[in-house]
Parts: sequence; structure tokens; C-alpha cells
Amino acid sequence: MRIGAQVSVAGAVTKAFDRAEEMGAESIQIFALSPRRWKSDAPPDDVLESFRLRAKQSKSVRGVFCHAPYLINLATGNDVLRDKSFTCLVEHLAVATGLGAEGVVLHIGSHLGQGIDAVTPRIAEALVGALEGATKLAGEPSAKILIENTAGAGGTIGRSFEELAGIIDAAGNDARLGLCVDTQHLFASGVAYNTSEEVNLVVKEIKSTVGLKRLVCLHLNDSKVAFGSNRDRHENLGEGAIGATALANFLSHPSIAHAPALLEVPGEGAGPRESDVQVAKKILASGLKKREKSTAP
Repeated sequence: MRIGAQVSVAGAVTKAFDRAEEMGAESIQIFALSPRRWKSDAPPDDVLESFRLRAKQSKSVRGVFCHAPYLINLATGNDVLRDKSFTCLVEHLAVATGLGAEGVVLHIGSHLGQGIDAVTPRIAEALVGALEGATKLAGEPSAKILIENTAGAGGTIGRSFEELAGIIDAAGNDARLGLCVDTQHLFASGVAYNTSEEVNLVVKEIKSTVGLKRLVCLHLNDSKVAFGSNRDRHENLGEGAIGATALANFLSHPSIAHAPALLEVPGEGAGPRESDVQVAKKILASGLKKREKSTAP
């Protein structure tokens, strides 16, 4: 498993690789455009090409992911907000495609009391439409949309893998739809993975609903809040309510080894640091060592 991190693109988008390499990150997640605005100017073609070239030249970073703005709500019944959300997603997908990203991580939004059944058709239509729109805008096949599980607050979409599977099914099981599993959201939504047995159950649940082939990446975070609290609050690894043991048990499961783990921890307030990456690698190594011992004859 590769250990990666959310990194800044301040100064120039290609600086993301410099920052990742300095901290020892093996994959990166970036905001391709501003996460705080509905509309941003796309980088010119030469910048996109420079980024792709820098990705090929990097000796340590393998895998680029983008994150869509939290402004987006594909489940809303408000036509104006839905149109803004759709256009914003298309533009972010198109830029991510131009950057050569594997996918764009997306929080679908909230049904705001309408119920999941009422909003699933419009979400599915928007997801497929955004992929098609981005393909036309970018002039090449769109990067995947990686739907993220949520902590379960209010009417947020993605409170369970079964819910996400229902949306993907409604979208015709489009191969361009994938999954991003956030460890803090999983914990906060009431899914336990403290022991190896509990991790096996979680992996079995993913396999039987969304499917392990759709699992493209992980968001690796500890939690500031208690188990089942339904709140999205990230903490540095080993300093929160989840703890290093549970994270080691989860990360070391062989069925998810293909998915890079991307740190979204607060660090000292500016995001992941080199020390956070090193802690993550130690946690993974301890989990793998424990598994080796448990399977030894």
C-alpha cells in the first residue's frame, strides 16, 4: 500500500510533487481548482502538460487524486444549487482529467430531509452526466468519480456502503464510478474495525455491496470525536479516538492493499507533515508484521 497525503498547490500546481517528495508521500491529493468557489479558471494546456510530465518524472510519487469542492450537492431539490453543483463537478473533473488524475473524490451532498429513495435518481443522472460532460470538455475519457463515505450527519449521502451501492446501481453500474473510504468517517458512522475480525467484516461488507474493485483510494485519518458520533472531525494518527492499533489492523488487510492511503490530518494546522507520513508508514508496517505473525505456521 502506498502512503500519500493531501498537499498544497500554492505557487504552482507542479509544486505539489516537490512538497510530496519532501515529506515522503507516495501519492498525492490536491484541489485541482479552488475548493471555495463555484467557478474557477481552468489551467492552460501547457500547465496541464507540465503537471503530467512532472508526474512521470517523479521517482517516489505514484498516483494523483483530486478532491471536489464541498460546496457541491447533487441531491438537492433546489434547481439553482443543483445546476451550480453539476457545472462545478464537470469543470473539476475536466481539469483533473487534464492533469492525468486517477479520480476526483466527491461528497455527494445531503438530501435535506427528502430521503435517499427520492434523490437517488437525480444523483445517478448527475453522476453519469458529469462524466460525459467532462469527457467532452477535456477531449479525452474523464477521470473517475470516487464517491466518499460520510460520517453520517443529518441527511448526508453515503452513510453506508449499501447506500452507495444503490446509487452506483441506479447509475447503471458505470465503470467510471469508484469508492473512497475515509477511516474517520467510517468510525464516526458507527462501523467498528478495532480488531482483525471486525476489519474482515468491513471488507466483506464492501465486497458484497460496492465491490472491492471499485475501491480506488482511502482517506487516512484518526478521529477527534467518539465512535458513532456522526461528526466529521479529523485528528492526527494515533492522537484520536480510533488509535494506531485499529488503523494498523485496517490498513494491513490484504484485500485493500491496492488502494493508496491519503492523509487528510490537520498536522499543526496546515495539513499533513513529513512526521505524519512517517507515523502512517509505521502504523502500516506494524499491522503487516502482526498479520505475518498470525499466519505463521
